[in-house]
Amino acid sequence: MTYGTIFITGAASGIGRALAVALSAPGRQLHLADCQQRGLDETAATCKAKGAETHLTCLDVTDQNAMTQWCTQAADRPIDLLLVCAGVTGGVDACEKDGAAFETLEQIRRMMAVNLDGALNAILPMMTRMRAQPLRKTGHLTRQRGQICAIASVAGLVSYPGTPSYSASKAALDRFLVASGAYSRKAGIHLSSVCCSFVDTPMVAQNCFPMPGLSSVERAVTHILRGLKRRRRRIIFPAWLVLGSRFMDVLPIWLAEAYYIHQPTGRPGSMPRLDQ
Repeated sequence: MTYGTIFITGAASGIGRALAVALSAPGRQLHLADCQQRGLDETAATCKAKGAETHLTCLDVTDQNAMTQWCTQAADRPIDLLLVCAGVTGGVDACEKDGAAFETLEQIRRMMAVNLDGALNAILPMMTRMRAQPLRKTGHLTRQRGQICAIASVAGLVSYPGTPSYSASKAALDRFLVASGAYSRKAGIHLSSVCCSFVDTPMVAQNCFPMPGLSSVERAVTHILRGLKRRRRRIIFPAWLVLGSRFMDVLPIWLAEAYYIHQPTGRPGSMPRLDQ
């Protein structure tokens, strides 16, 4: 697929910024969205230096009306690719005297609002728009209307006690894309879910524990772009961790939990709350 017009949420930093920069080239038009204007400006400067045309919108992905309006930009051009990279993370608070640990109600609501509803606020209107686009030839006997890719997580494949709402929000996003893609591809709209481990971005910089499978942003971008080229429904890396997580999820709950609660990863209090 020749990407001419690309929309990216979460473009001010992390994977979103790295993908925007990697896809920048003369003749490409990038529509970048994020809630951090300064980060957006920095991303745009790098993309422009590589010859891309950039259009910036500062918004919160949880604002459905603003997101719908954002998705109407470049009305005279077909949309080739939507990358949904905006997301937030956080874990349960430190254990109380009785050993219990909880997330704040505000964090749970915000996690679902950004990671799931915020993603759908971009995906749904863009799917509608792509359905109205003409099929274009992209290779030998292959015709396509567009591609949509969202950053889920390996956490969405397990029920991890340290990050319950993050795991739940990413699980819902992953299942929606994987399931919807079965029929949307028949209309030439290819969906991809990225299930990866930790990526070395500002979002995980404050985690106070060893992060298994930690990947550089550059390596993450390589995996994602390769998966998009091959139209992978689920793009995974590192494979050993993703496959191990799938195995853990079929174990009896008590057995999986016995393992998880004795690991340093995501231990209560080891991840910053969203309000911090």
